[in-house]
Amino acid sequence: MRVLVVDDDPAIAETVRRTLVAQGWAVAVSHDGEQGFESALAGDFDLIVLDIMMPGRNGFEVVRDLRRAEVWTPVLMLTAKDGDVDQVEALDFGADDYLMKPFSVAVLVARLRALARRGAPPRPAVLMVGDLRLDPAAHTVHRGDTRIDLAPREFALLAFLMRNAGTAVSKVRILDSVWDVNYDGDENVVEVYIHHLRKRVDAAFGVRSIETVRGVGYRITSSGA
Repeated sequence: MRVLVVDDDPAIAETVRRTLVAQGWAVAVSHDGEQGFESALAGDFDLIVLDIMMPGRNGFEVVRDLRRAEVWTPVLMLTAKDGDVDQVEALDFGADDYLMKPFSVAVLVARLRALARRGAPPRPAVLMVGDLRLDPAAHTVHRGDTRIDLAPREFALLAFLMRNAGTAVSKVRILDSVWDVNYDGDENVVEVYIHHLRKRVDAAFGVRSIETVRGVGYRITSSGA
C-alpha cells in the first residue's frame, strides 16, 4: 500500500507516517496543500490522508481539485473535533471518510484499511442514478426536472446510497458513514430515514429505486420504475 499524508503539523505527520510504516506501508509526506496536490497528481497512491487547515491550498480545495482532475484515490480527511461543518463539507467536496482530531492511530489504520478494500471507483462531482441527480456541492436533488428538498440527514443518506449505487449497504455501514462512528443510538433510525427518502424521491414519482435487501440492508438502483 502506498499512502500520501498531507498535513502541515510535522508532529502529526510524523506520527501518522511512523504508524503506517509499521504496518508495512510505503508513506510519502507533504506539509502543505499545494505540494500535496501535486504529489497526488503525480504519484500512484492507494490512499491519501489529508488535513483541512494548511498553507497554500486547504484540504477542501485539494480534494475538490483532485476529483475535478478525475483522481479517484480514496481520501480520509482529518477534521477538527466536533467540526460538524467540516465533516459535511469534506464529504461534499469528494472525501471518502473523515476522522476527528485528536484521533486513535488504531482507528486511523482501521479506517484506511476499510477504504482500501472499497478501492477507487470513479466518484463524479454530480451523482446520477437513472433520472435522479444529486449535486453535493450545490446541495440540490432533482428527479428529472423536478427539484426535491431534503433535510440535511436525508440528503447525506441519499448521497451515500448514490455513491454506492447498485451495492447493498448495511445499517452499520450507513450509521458509520452518515451518522458517526461513535453513534450509539438505535439502528432503526436508518429505517425511519429510508422511509422518509422513499416518500420524497420514489413514491412521489411512482418509482421504487430504493430497495430493501433482506438480511443485508439497502440498495439504490436505476431499474426500480
